[in-house]
Amino acid sequence: MGVGGEGAKFWMSVLADLKNRGIRDVFFLVCDGLKGLPETVANVWPQTIVQTCIVHLIRNTFRLVVRQNWDEIKRDIKPIYTAPNPDAALSALDELEEKWGKKYSAMVRLWRNAWEEFVPFLDYDVEIRGMICSTNAIESLNARYRRAIRARGHFPTEQAAMKCLYLVTRSLDPTGTGRARWTMRWKPVINAFAITFGDRWPGAETY
Repeated sequence: MGVGGEGAKFWMSVLADLKNRGIRDVFFLVCDGLKGLPETVANVWPQTIVQTCIVHLIRNTFRLVVRQNWDEIKRDIKPIYTAPNPDAALSALDELEEKWGKKYSAMVRLWRNAWEEFVPFLDYDVEIRGMICSTNAIESLNARYRRAIRARGHFPTEQAAMKCLYLVTRSLDPTGTGRARWTMRWKPVINAFAITFGDRWPGAETY
């Protein structure tokens, strides 16, 4: 979290550090409830699109409704996040509010409040949508890091801590076979990004 906790000043230092280390451009920034981050990213990478984590939004939805309505709510919110465009998604949200607004006003308000950072991914191909709809992958990696650090408890030097994190990362694919598999799975996504962001793609001298 850093000294002073999360906030605009903290995130500015993090993003500036990443930029100084060579990240010259970012297409999307997917986040969930990180105070100060959405407002700060535009100062570092002006063209970056801020996208809320769809999985977190759905998960938070079910925290606001009783279990007996979960299946029905699940069917009713799916047309929102699978809509072909923002207008269709808004229409689906209006239908959700008409049906559930009186009983679950907090659920509807959750979606309304998140709307500005929910809709960006609806403007893109399904391959891009699937890649940016969640922060679960990085959260899974962070959870592994935390478990490894807690198990060790203490590190004599910063280098020892970095070695621990490196070994955790390597353990995810010890044989290297997963790298080839993921490369193939990423090809449709890469092609979609190359077409959509052609003027900013690595071939156009940006990363």
